[in-house]
Amino acid sequence: VLSTVQDRGRPGLAYVGVSPSGAVDPELAAHCNRLVGNDDGAAVIETVGGLVLRAVGPVVVATDVEPVARALGTGSTLHVDVGERQWHYVAVRGGIDVAPVLGSRSTDTLSGIGPAPLERGDVLTVGVEPGVAPVGETWPVRPGGDVVRISPGPRADWFTDAAIADLAGRWAVAGASRVGVRLSGSPLERAVTDELPSEGLVRGAIQVPPDGAPIVMLADHPTTGGYPVIAVVHPADVATLAQHPVGTTVTLRPA
Repeated sequence: VLSTVQDRGRPGLAYVGVSPSGAVDPELAAHCNRLVGNDDGAAVIETVGGLVLRAVGPVVVATDVEPVARALGTGSTLHVDVGERQWHYVAVRGGIDVAPVLGSRSTDTLSGIGPAPLERGDVLTVGVEPGVAPVGETWPVRPGGDVVRISPGPRADWFTDAAIADLAGRWAVAGASRVGVRLSGSPLERAVTDELPSEGLVRGAIQVPPDGAPIVMLADHPTTGGYPVIAVVHPADVATLAQHPVGTTVTLRPA
């Protein structure tokens, strides 16, 4: 489900309408890369789960599910199932070698820039052997946590005081993709009901559409949007929120 190639993404191109993309959880992807001796920004496979990979030659791999570098022989398979996290990563020693587009090997699911999402039967090439040896030891997995820090957004004044108060509380994750996470709870009431011209967006921006259900922008978010941004998630907490599967809950708290 939602298996794509990702690296650090394409930051700095919003002015020409290109989203940053890249791994939803860049820290976790970097950890997996370090285990196999890659640079932190080497291209990895990102997936929600249900992924089966078969080695067509000897490779060294690491995943966040089994955080240890290990060798796969020709014909060996690697299974990445749906787990407690929303997003999982597979690093292969040498990195996934697909053609870079605008300086990145990342798939942008919103615009279609970069390699196509993975499908059954796809064959991926591994890059050049890195100079650093694999690390054959486990590393402590970052605790998930359910508290996410937020700061007021540029259009916080478009919402009632009650909406601002309600935002800081418990929310259910109602939907998730690489573009964003939809939260479910008490609808947030607007004090200003005018139409809003499109404005720039950043990763972690919390937009509120007319139904009052907030949407938190993730890696493939659009560069502009017409819904008011009530708040912004702390950059260090965006991945924490994104890793909550649909049906779980998260607490938003003022930074």
